[in-house]
Amino acid sequence: MSVLLVPDGLDGDRVDAAAARMTGLSRSRIADLVEASAVRLDGSTVDKPSVRVRGGQMLEVDLEAVPSGVQVTPREVEGVGIVHDDRDIVVVDKPVGVAAHPSLGWEGPSVVEHLAGAGFRISTSGAQERQGIVQRLDVGTSGLMVVAKSERAYTVLKQAFRDRTVDKTYHALVQGHPDPFEGTIDAPIARHPGSEWKMAVVDGGRHSVTHYETLEAHRAATLLKIHLETGRTHQIRVHMAAMKHPCLGDPTYGADPVLAAKLGLERQWLHAVELSFTHPGTGEWVTYTSEYPADLQHALDLVRSW
Repeated sequence: MSVLLVPDGLDGDRVDAAAARMTGLSRSRIADLVEASAVRLDGSTVDKPSVRVRGGQMLEVDLEAVPSGVQVTPREVEGVGIVHDDRDIVVVDKPVGVAAHPSLGWEGPSVVEHLAGAGFRISTSGAQERQGIVQRLDVGTSGLMVVAKSERAYTVLKQAFRDRTVDKTYHALVQGHPDPFEGTIDAPIARHPGSEWKMAVVDGGRHSVTHYETLEAHRAATLLKIHLETGRTHQIRVHMAAMKHPCLGDPTYGADPVLAAKLGLERQWLHAVELSFTHPGTGEWVTYTSEYPADLQHALDLVRSW
């Protein structure tokens, strides 16, 4: 962690520009750190790279939050589906157990490595191990994600995600019955004070908004349709846990492991079912959908039968 005093000469500068000058890192690297909730001003997590700094503020930068130098090993990964492919984008249906990109401490497969192994040429923007990546899904979450192939697509989609003009729809099977059955969770998220790998609702965290509505209510669980207004790490899992209704199969955030075992779940019941955005090449509004994978469908069928 680097703790620095913002000099008066940088007063009014964007935080990515100021932090880059103060640390020697590139602005794109600082932007990645902001996305990872690893940059703070006077103790509050910075929400976006365009935030302006003031002279005399304390700038904290966790230089290790987004590791660099990770190698991409091209390899085709079983189960990765290609929903759409054109000269600008490729839309991937990611299975559980696959990361969006390689990282330190992760030895499993990734979408980036699959695309390289399958011969896809993607954007060279971004760090080497994250080239083309404009969004992420947790390793334990399945479903849709878009990867940029052209440089223009990378820039346009990155901005679209920052501007929250991308429509991301998830289905989640959660314990119990949320009250109300439909609503909005507006609660800031940051690293859990007692854990390096867990997130939590924390005062001063990044602004995070989740909209949900009930699709099906069953004896032990409720199937929710969820729209993300923001896209924070573990956002749905954290917000549902904060409501005392964690995703089934997610003991990290308080789910009942006994119930998960009865359902045969070895990961959280969470799936990115629909992704809509303005196509960076054609300018048309496009929508892509994904079916539930077998393990989630099996668990839902059991819950429906109880």
